[in-house]
Amino acid sequence: MNKRKIAIFGSTGSIGIQALDVIAAHPDRFCVEVLTAQNNADLLIEQALKFKPNAVVIGNEEKYKQVKDVLFDKGIKVFAGAKSMVEVASWNSIDMMLAAIMGFAGLAPTMAAIEQGIPVALANKETLVCAGDIVMAAAARKNVPIIPVDSEHSAIFQCLLGEPMSKLEKVILTASGGPFLGKKPNFLINVKKDHALQHPNWSMGAKITIDSATLMNKGLEMIEARWLFGLKPEDIEVVIHPQSIIHSMVQFVDGSLKAQMGLPDMKLPIQYALGFPDRLPNDFPRFSFRNYPSLTFEQPDTKTFRNLAIAMEAMYKGGNAACVMNAANEEVVNAFLKNRIGFLQMTEVIEETMAKIPFVEKPTLNDYYECDNAAREHAASLINSIVI
Repeated sequence: MNKRKIAIFGSTGSIGIQALDVIAAHPDRFCVEVLTAQNNADLLIEQALKFKPNAVVIGNEEKYKQVKDVLFDKGIKVFAGAKSMVEVASWNSIDMMLAAIMGFAGLAPTMAAIEQGIPVALANKETLVCAGDIVMAAAARKNVPIIPVDSEHSAIFQCLLGEPMSKLEKVILTASGGPFLGKKPNFLINVKKDHALQHPNWSMGAKITIDSATLMNKGLEMIEARWLFGLKPEDIEVVIHPQSIIHSMVQFVDGSLKAQMGLPDMKLPIQYALGFPDRLPNDFPRFSFRNYPSLTFEQPDTKTFRNLAIAMEAMYKGGNAACVMNAANEEVVNAFLKNRIGFLQMTEVIEETMAKIPFVEKPTLNDYYECDNAAREHAASLINSIVI
C-alpha cells in the first residue's frame, strides 16, 4: 500500500501537532509532504527536521531566512508568504490536505486544493462559515471529498455513512457548555482570559477555546454543518452535554437516533479523517461507562450566551451575514486574549459590526473577501474605542 502524502496547513497549531502524532504512529500509512505555519518558525523547523517533508511554508515572510538557513541544506524546499501558501496547496504531489489554519486565512489554500482535486480533511470551520456555498459547490464540481475533522462533524459524518440523506430528519450538535456553563451576565462581566481558557474537557488552541466559552464555536459549527451536509437551518439543533462523550447525533424520519461516542480526544477524528475510509487501530484511552455513570443534557442559554443566537440568526439570514460575523468574532477574540476588551463586550462589537456592514444576498468569492476586510476594520475601530 502506498503511503498517503499529507499536507498539513497549520502544523504548529493544536490540530496540526496532534495530526503529526497520528502520522508518527502510522509510518506505514502516512508521510508528510508539506508543513505550513504562520509565525512559529522554531516549531516548524523542529517538525520539518523530524518528518522531512518535501516543502515547508512560513506565512510570516520576516522569518523566511531563519527557516531557510536551517532547512535548505536538508533538501527541504522553503517558501514564505500568503501567496506561496496558496500555490503550494495546489501541488499535485499531495494526496490529502489537512486544513488546520485558524480562521478566515484558511479559505484561500483550501480552495486552491479543491480546484486541484485534492481531498481535504477539514479542521478549519471558518472556511465553510464564511463561504460554504462556494466551497461546497467547487468540491462537488471537482468531485473532491471533504472529510470533517471537528469532533461534532466527524460524529455526524460517521452516523450518516450508509444512510440515505432523504431519511434524515435533523442533526443534533452537542456542546460542553464551556467553562461558564450555568453562569449569568453578572458573573461573566468580570471574566478574564485565564479563566476563559480553562476548558473543562478539551485541550484546544486559544481562539477555539474562547469561542467555546462564548458558545460562538457552536454557532460556527451549526453553519458549518449546514454547508457540509447540505442541510436546511431548521434541521440543525444544539444541545448542551457537559460530559462531551456523545460528540453529536442524527435523527431519522422514523424517530431513530444514532450517536457517535468516545472520550474527548481530537486525535480520534483526526486519525479517522486522514485514514478514511479505513479505521486504523490505535492505543488511545478507551471510554468506559463505569467512569461516566450519568450522561446529562440541557438546552443552551442563548439569552446569556448571545453569540449562539447571533450565529443562528446569521445562518438563517444567509448571504454574507456569517462572513461578517466571523470576521468580527476573530477580531474580538484576539482583542480579548490581549486584555483589550471584556468578555461580554465581544458580543456587543459583533452585533454592532453586523448591523453596520451592508448585507449581500448572493456574494461572490471576491465579495466574501471584501466583506471580511470591511468587517475587520469596523470591529477594530470599535475595539479601539473601548476602555476597560
